[in-house]
Amino acid sequence: MTNLAKKPIDLIRSDLYRYAGSLGAGVFIRKFVSSEGFNYSVWFRLASGYSRGMSGVLLRIILRRKQRQFGIIIPAGTRIGPGLYIGHFGTIVVNETAVIGANCNLSQGVTIGSNHGQAATIGDNVYIGPNVCIVENVLIGNSVTIGAGSVVTSNVPSNVTVAGVPARVVSDDLARKREGRYIVRRWVAKDIA
Repeated sequence: MTNLAKKPIDLIRSDLYRYAGSLGAGVFIRKFVSSEGFNYSVWFRLASGYSRGMSGVLLRIILRRKQRQFGIIIPAGTRIGPGLYIGHFGTIVVNETAVIGANCNLSQGVTIGSNHGQAATIGDNVYIGPNVCIVENVLIGNSVTIGAGSVVTSNVPSNVTVAGVPARVVSDDLARKREGRYIVRRWVAKDIA
């Protein structure tokens, strides 16, 4: 899994690259205004990165308002790697103990939760489809596609597609040369250097 320790501005740039495929002030402004997912991501990155002092308090208040506005609840303490892409806003809930790798897509209706401590650890290049529920401390490998409406209750190996209730492997994507097929404009360190 990609190292999650990055500066907030670098993480914002990596997220912008996932949304637009390019960087720049004009692109940033267009996406910040037109994409609820990117707008939320910016405030999440700022609140996560600048958590001390009055600025940290103010950023967390803004993030809380954005949670209510967009229906996305990802606490500032959640560890999420570069290249986050929130495809559609609304009813996305992620437990603060979840760890999400680089270049991951979150769709509407996604819940990543835990009732007993640690939530899921999700690898790089993972597409999480609409209305997916990932329950408890499961490990999800790299380049995984999780089909719409799935309930993930056990570990998922890398390079597969899972679907169903409970989610089961339905395709070995590596064998079919389509691993991480829904992850477009992948962020790579050189893209924002």
